[in-house]
Amino acid sequence: MTSSLPPAGVRLAELEGILFDFDGTLIDTTGLILESFRVTAREFLDEQPPDEVLLAGVGIPLRTQMETLCPGRGDEMVTFYRAHNHAHHDELARPYPHVERVLSELAARGMPMAVVTSKGRVAVGLGVRMIGLERYVPRVFTSDDVEIHKPDPYPLRHAAGELGLELSRCVYLGDSPHDMAAARDGGAIAVAALWGMFERERVLAERPDYALADIDELFDLIDGEADRFAC
Repeated sequence: MTSSLPPAGVRLAELEGILFDFDGTLIDTTGLILESFRVTAREFLDEQPPDEVLLAGVGIPLRTQMETLCPGRGDEMVTFYRAHNHAHHDELARPYPHVERVLSELAARGMPMAVVTSKGRVAVGLGVRMIGLERYVPRVFTSDDVEIHKPDPYPLRHAAGELGLELSRCVYLGDSPHDMAAARDGGAIAVAALWGMFERERVLAERPDYALADIDELFDLIDGEADRFAC
C-alpha cells in the first residue's frame, strides 16, 4: 500500500534511481503529435475534434487513443498515424533545452536511469537517436515491452524491477496526468515536468510530490532543496 510508505522527502534522501517519461519530458514532440492526430482525424472522422480532445489521451497507448476517437477503426488509424508521424519526426520533434547536459551529469554520477514510455519501440527509437539518449540512459521500456500500460503503475514497477531498484525510492519524472497517476499509485516519487504538453492544472490535479519548471531543477531536487518544489 502506498499509504504506508515514508514521506516523499525521506524516500528522496534514499534515492536509488530516476525513471523518465519520454514525450513531453525529454523530447518536445507536441507539434509532431498534434499534426499527426490532425491528419489522421481528417482521414477517418466526419468532424475534426478540437486539439484538446486529440491530445487528451497522450501518455497512454496510441491504439487506445484511436479507439476512443473512432471505435472499431483503431488499428487502421494507428497505421495511418504512425506513417505520418515517423515521416515527419525529424522535421517537427526537438530535444528540450538542457536535457543532454542533465542526463550526462546524472550518468557521470552513476545514477541508475531508464525511460518508461507508452510509445512504441520504433517511434521511441527515432527520438532516442535524435537526442543521443543511449549514451546516458541504457534502458528504454516501451509499450511493446509490457501488456499493462499507464496510468496503471505496472510499467514503472516492471522497469524498476528490471533494474533491481525499489520503485518507492525512484523518481518518476513525467509531464502527463497519466504519468503522475502511475507514479503515485505505484509508490514512486512523483515529479511533474511542467514544461511538457499538458496544462499545469491538469498535471498538478494528480497530486505529484514535486513539480519542476525546468529539467535543470532536477539537481536541486535531489541534492537537498526538495522543499522548494513540493506540491
